[in-house]
Amino acid sequence: MKLYGNPHSTCTRKVLTTLAEISLPYEFILIDMAKGEHKSPEHLVRQPFGQVPVIDDDGFQLYESRAICRYLNDKTRAALIPTSLTDRARMEQWISIETSNFSGHAMKFIFQHVFKRPQPQEVLDAARKQLDVTLDAMDARLGAQPYFAGKEFSLADISFMPYVEYALVTPLKEPITGRKNVHAWWTRVSERPSWRKVVARQ
Repeated sequence: MKLYGNPHSTCTRKVLTTLAEISLPYEFILIDMAKGEHKSPEHLVRQPFGQVPVIDDDGFQLYESRAICRYLNDKTRAALIPTSLTDRARMEQWISIETSNFSGHAMKFIFQHVFKRPQPQEVLDAARKQLDVTLDAMDARLGAQPYFAGKEFSLADISFMPYVEYALVTPLKEPITGRKNVHAWWTRVSERPSWRKVVARQ
């Protein structure tokens, strides 16, 4: 198994966390985005949109982090996708919410404050307004269950984690930590050995 990615990439971190959770060995191949390697002709053959990550599993290549994480879980018959019909539906619901209602808005602040790519103030204001709605929904869900899919950690949690990690060093820290259930969830998931390994905190 080869993983082409960058350790600072949110989407690469989803795959790295999944790999760590399921203890699957792999070879990491760095794509240096600062040098433009993600737009190189060689990488564009693997990923036509010039993004990371990509896996190569004995000749089977796959890109898009959420698809990769599902594939890795199914390949190893791991427990990151619930077997319960309702819990699996919840997982898919929250992955969809992350994609449509959280990560894109959070990235506006991450671009501005972490990657130093300035965003217009009106863009940040609109993103914050949408995030307040999403964070309220997250807080309600996590008040009912410890994880997004239910009682067990799943790919839905992994989907949110890279964005929350970065968002906490932006002005989004207060709206995140100010919601007690979201804050409690983050305390739980951020101490998982897989995540501590991915963000080099161990």
